[in-house]
Amino acid sequence: MKFLRNLLAAILGTLIAMGILFFMFLIFISLANVEEGVVIKRNSVLELEFEDPINDYTGSNEADPFAGLFEESVGLDDILHAIEVAKNDDKIEGISIKSQFVMAGWSQVKAIRDALRDFRESGKFVYTYADLLMQKDYFLASVADSVFLNPVGNLDFRGLSAEILFFKELQEKTGVKMEVVRHGKYKSAVEPFLQNEMSDENRTQIKELLESLWGSMLEDMSADRNLSIEDLNAIADSLGGRTPELAKRAGLIDETLYWDQYEAKLKQAMGKSDDQGINYVELSDYLKEARKKSIYKGSDRIAVIYAQGEILYGEGGPNYIGQGLINRALIRAREDDRVKAVVLRVNSPGGSALTSDLIWREVVLTKKEKPVVVSMGDVAASGGYYIAAGADKILAEPTTITGSIGVFGTIPNISELAGDIGINAEQVETNSNATEYSLFEPMTPEFRSVITESIEATYQTFLTRVSEGRNISMERADSLAQGRVWSGAEALRIGLVDELGGLEDAIEEAANLAEISSYSIRRYPRYKSNFEMLMEDLSGTKTRVKEDVLKGELGSEAYNLYKEVKRATQQRGVQARMPFSITIK
Repeated sequence: MKFLRNLLAAILGTLIAMGILFFMFLIFISLANVEEGVVIKRNSVLELEFEDPINDYTGSNEADPFAGLFEESVGLDDILHAIEVAKNDDKIEGISIKSQFVMAGWSQVKAIRDALRDFRESGKFVYTYADLLMQKDYFLASVADSVFLNPVGNLDFRGLSAEILFFKELQEKTGVKMEVVRHGKYKSAVEPFLQNEMSDENRTQIKELLESLWGSMLEDMSADRNLSIEDLNAIADSLGGRTPELAKRAGLIDETLYWDQYEAKLKQAMGKSDDQGINYVELSDYLKEARKKSIYKGSDRIAVIYAQGEILYGEGGPNYIGQGLINRALIRAREDDRVKAVVLRVNSPGGSALTSDLIWREVVLTKKEKPVVVSMGDVAASGGYYIAAGADKILAEPTTITGSIGVFGTIPNISELAGDIGINAEQVETNSNATEYSLFEPMTPEFRSVITESIEATYQTFLTRVSEGRNISMERADSLAQGRVWSGAEALRIGLVDELGGLEDAIEEAANLAEISSYSIRRYPRYKSNFEMLMEDLSGTKTRVKEDVLKGELGSEAYNLYKEVKRATQQRGVQARMPFSITIK
């Protein structure tokens, strides 16, 4: 007995000692970060190298001593702010883009691109160097004054393509079926679970979407590279930029250089001699300094509320939208007398129809008190459009994917698999409908009828929100719906959005509606600090580790398939989301 008591005491003491060491380590790191500081020297070059995924908003807080220790992404809002600060910073001579495999959406890349063009037009230089330029990387790089590529590097320029996965045969082989209930005219909805090939209607809408996105990108690249759209299409069709020499000959790049030769070009642009060094400032360091400088100043405020990720019922967080965080942010902005207008930044493929409606309601209530303007990011479709429909004005990027106005339900059913492996489920009921649904039994006509009724009612509610929000008839709303996806440029033409523009344009429009000329920006929602998340939810770290292991073992393609199947089987309730997951590359 004494041995066990001593053993437990030793184990407890060891755990306490390890905990103390762990906290001392965190405190040491945080103090080291505070003491280190960032010194921006004169004649510096801001180096943009996007090594982490880019989200619209991370909620970074410099007051958090552990900020940056556990973050896995960088905020688009921080990047755009840093570029704007650098434009007016006398210590920054220019920007060097050293980036490949940028992990961002097309509209996010366009937003960075537009900010770099504005920076360049201030008289400072923007140069780009890369060993490899994938298509999204080149779209960003083409805004630079000069684009340089490694002589033995590679450039990908071939036009856009989309890939959609179909699961009908997988369901038949495994006996795990997704029961689908949809609005009757919602033709492209959940096609992947109903057939093995893309329908002609779906192929047509995706092709038109890609052509619209590609056309917007071509306009930007044509203007900055001084190449006609016809020439750019010809280069893409013939793969005329597949080697560095071909890319140079076609005009996609300016020169082929090694890194030391590129640095000589930078020195030349800065008026430095060959024996002088270059003061590089990394983006991560400059972000810390830029956050201390406010571009918007004034006693009045505009609240910018970020809604990013899938829409799920619940609290919400940095990677998914829940009614908890978003609605509290809307209420707080509405009740704050200093806030004169609200900008809702939406980047979402949709999700729970119930949550979408709960957020829509708070948007409408807020609009009664002060102007609400929506800024659409990469995707603002289905539920993402639902929560936007109640605003005074909607702005989208030309490359935004929006629309997809429709609802559906998918319910997993394993009755065939259960039969194959010898499982039989029996039910005992007090009433005829007490057993709502069983995974182990085929869906009954009565249950399908009830679900269909709910789907139809939700669809009509969605149409009503769009009709009232866009001031159009129900018939017109229905003609624009049916689950059809549109680019931002197409959405402007048909009246689903009011203007083309980015977040800064939306903020300016909100200020105009509020009739204010000077104002500061307040960003919402406020996420838990990194330290709070680490202490409260260590299981999140385990989840990330598990996902990293799965991705490493399965490979990216198989891992993406795993995620698609997992996402489909975890859906609950009526869904207002993109009817398929589309990968554009």
